Amino acid sequence: MTVEEMSEKLIFNNTVLRDGHQSLAATRMQTSQMLPILETLDNMGFGALETWGGATIDAGLRFLGEFPFDRLDAIKKGTPKTPHMMLLRGQNIVQYANFPDDVVETFVLMSARHGMDIFRIFDALNDMRNIETAVKAVKKAGKHAQGVICYTSSPVHTIEKFIEQGEEIEAMGCDSICIKDMAGLIPPQVAYDIVKGLKERVKIPLVLHTHETAGLGATTYYAGIEAGVDAIDTSIIPFANGTGQPDTVRMLSILEGHPRCPKYSIEDLQTLREHFQKVYAELKDFTSHRNEVVDTDALVYQVPGGMLSNFRNQLKEQKMEDRFEEVFAEIPVVREALGWIPLVTPTSQIVGVQAMLNVKFGRWKNFSPPAMDIALGYYGQTPAPVDPEVRKIAAQKTGKEPITCRPADMIKPRMDTLRKDLAEAGMPSDDEHCVIYAMFPQELTKYYQAKKEPKQSASAATAASAPAADKAPAATATAGSGRQLRLHVNGKQYDVGVEEL
Repeated sequence: MTVEEMSEKLIFNNTVLRDGHQSLAATRMQTSQMLPILETLDNMGFGALETWGGATIDAGLRFLGEFPFDRLDAIKKGTPKTPHMMLLRGQNIVQYANFPDDVVETFVLMSARHGMDIFRIFDALNDMRNIETAVKAVKKAGKHAQGVICYTSSPVHTIEKFIEQGEEIEAMGCDSICIKDMAGLIPPQVAYDIVKGLKERVKIPLVLHTHETAGLGATTYYAGIEAGVDAIDTSIIPFANGTGQPDTVRMLSILEGHPRCPKYSIEDLQTLREHFQKVYAELKDFTSHRNEVVDTDALVYQVPGGMLSNFRNQLKEQKMEDRFEEVFAEIPVVREALGWIPLVTPTSQIVGVQAMLNVKFGRWKNFSPPAMDIALGYYGQTPAPVDPEVRKIAAQKTGKEPITCRPADMIKPRMDTLRKDLAEAGMPSDDEHCVIYAMFPQELTKYYQAKKEPKQSASAATAASAPAADKAPAATATAGSGRQLRLHVNGKQYDVGVEEL
């Protein structure tokens, strides 16, 4: 690198409002827990705040009783100065299946209208055809399209291949490239080589994203910085390190004295930490010490840390905890048979389940529908050819023919149908509700059913307290959602979360 390039300050994006709590607290941070600290976050000078996307839309609607666009509006209002960033799964949007182009386009447009600035767009197979529609929609909306290279290791994933994918992303018209190391597995030297190669062959900025799951994250960032990466993603303790991104203060200390080290207020970072420590304590039912520490099992099994912890629980539920080693030894077998696909949502879940089924019932005896769809091309083009015998089994079991076209080309437009279905169900039928309903129909229906319940709850609570009004405190429920109640007792206010089991 030249002296001029080395003098360019590094940019820190911050992930605490999305990936931080998704990785370390099951995506359970509520908007109300974010609001008090937004002004401090906005004044930090971060390159971007990751505030939406990934699992936050699903978890917010399913568990917290929050309509997704309401959260985006609230956070945008509290952080008007800093660009907002979201994670978008290409044609999957924020779900696990492909959606028609008109739904993808409408989701992007609505997100842009509600304040989203940077769309980080990836495809689980690194099939760039599956991000084209989203990229075009982002550009049409006048926003920043960031194309993603999902890092993984296999016999067919080479440094040169990743660099070529970066060139493809630039040619597509993206404004920047993100190297997304979702499992925290990229070795520092490999990160250096990929970044250096991309900087020599593309002109748009590069962002490096990793996790501290296996203990490589901070070192990998340093190597990427030395190679000239333009930005990295960091978070705030305790929603940092472990299965999350490296902590911001930690990265500043690692870069102390480095010519590219940015300046961020340590006092304000301490204020952020104190606030989020309180929130972390409030979310103790969704946190685990296992996610807070370095786990080199991720290096052994080459799977994301979150998948490791979740799968241990799933194997226990299946009474297969004693077959942990067998199941995880089967994961590379499944990956190879399905064309060495990367392990990132939703493919990590699909491969993990199929590995478990192979061990429990015999290899390919019980073939999950999503795994069969991958084998037949319905998720896109895999990095390597699918095993012919496995593809044959999938075709026989499903009765479907393999495809080579872009999967979304086979899906009919749905916006008009969605609008009609919502209207018939007595729910709002604007574009925001249509795109959420497309992905989470049951959850949105439950959300609106729950909104009708507080009136009944309030009447019941008042009636129950009336006979003993002179002896007991009166309580009324005045929540806007059936899963979050606000109780008023003797003039004091208590917010109570109610979660379906």
